[in-house]
Amino acid sequence: MDFTYLTEIVYLISAILFILGLKGLSHPETARRGMHYAEVGMLLAVVGTLVSGKILTWDFIIVGIVVGSAIGAAMAIFMPMTAMPQRIALSHAFGALAAVLVGVNEFIALSKHGEISQALMAALGFEVLFGALTITGSLMAFGKLSEMISGSPVTYKGQNFVNILSFLIAVGIFVYLIFNPTNSAMFYVMIGLSLAIGIFIVLPIGGADMPVVISLMNSYAGLAAAATGFAIDNKVLIIAGSLDGASGFILSIVMSKAMNRSFANVLFGAVGSPQVNTAGLAETRPITRFGIEDTKFVLEQAERVVIVPGYGMAVAQAQHAVRELGDELEKQGIKVEYAIHPVAGRMPGHMNVLLAEANVSYDQLLEMEVINPSMDTVDVCIVIGANDVVNPAARTDKGSPIYGMPIIDVDKAKTVIVMKRSMATGFAGIENPLFYEPNTKMLFGDAKKVMQELVTEFKKV
Repeated sequence: MDFTYLTEIVYLISAILFILGLKGLSHPETARRGMHYAEVGMLLAVVGTLVSGKILTWDFIIVGIVVGSAIGAAMAIFMPMTAMPQRIALSHAFGALAAVLVGVNEFIALSKHGEISQALMAALGFEVLFGALTITGSLMAFGKLSEMISGSPVTYKGQNFVNILSFLIAVGIFVYLIFNPTNSAMFYVMIGLSLAIGIFIVLPIGGADMPVVISLMNSYAGLAAAATGFAIDNKVLIIAGSLDGASGFILSIVMSKAMNRSFANVLFGAVGSPQVNTAGLAETRPITRFGIEDTKFVLEQAERVVIVPGYGMAVAQAQHAVRELGDELEKQGIKVEYAIHPVAGRMPGHMNVLLAEANVSYDQLLEMEVINPSMDTVDVCIVIGANDVVNPAARTDKGSPIYGMPIIDVDKAKTVIVMKRSMATGFAGIENPLFYEPNTKMLFGDAKKVMQELVTEFKKV
């Protein structure tokens, strides 16, 4: 029975659902619905492929479905929301690995019959080139995010030259293969070189730039998937990969803009290496320490409180305690809002995801551009584990690596309470003068524990 037309119809429906899903992700209120659209679209795409009549043997298909489902289920069930950036990095690596394996299989199968045209070789080459560097680049990002590898940039003299030269050589081999598609040795050399490039391009990138790295890897994985679609004549892969590649690239631009950085600066700027010994500064410059009772007293006098979450909140898994504190403040008639910086955390939308998991209302989540104009009317601003995104040096210090980066203007609030474990620097590795301002109070400790203690104090009333 010919299922060709049925498969094409299913692919068309899948493509429409992918587009609707991507559109839904543009706003927090429609994000959940958008994810459901995309999930159904992917299910239909898989089913459409399975019934297309092109399956030669079901043995490996069944094994792949079982193993893949088991890995996916384990990642979804056992990985906490705080580890979402690491999970996404792994997903990019798996997707790119699939693209490379398909490309290698197609190359081997077609090489035996000498049937690789220049156009097909261009698709295969592009697929494995970007797929291979995405595999290792995403694994490197996973290592940095999970702290298996140092989050600080690892640099050496002439590194940028070596990276650029390596990439140009890989592209040169890619062009050579288009005109000489039967040279299998050069094909595998290109794959090996691409794998090495993925490691070397992420190695010098610091933790401060991880949101851009993740979105860029997302774009590369999408491009590899689209090329796979051309190589095996699968239209839904072309559409899905193109959407993924384009959206990831646009998101990378948005992230770079949010940091007032160019792509070149993100890839080669090595922001994140420690530059200041803050231990000595903490001794020579005065700070104002606050305790739980002091913090409670100040909050009770407030009419408007703004909470600024950062990666410290994610590490402490404090999002639920943060929401509980917000609820207690609202019971006393205090207006509570959350200021979200686009690159807070280690992936785009990291803080939104965590607060949504804690059932914080979407209308309380305010973007930086919305909250900043009225920050001087805020009675108390609570900064939870955020550092670089609230650092006023970005406005004043032309020598700072984050100079020009848009920040949340928390220093303009009447009182700023900064919750941190210590005086350690953020991802950018630079001192934050906010900590020494007269309106700033430092509340040291684990964010979750501190928040729970505050909630307990408020419930005593």
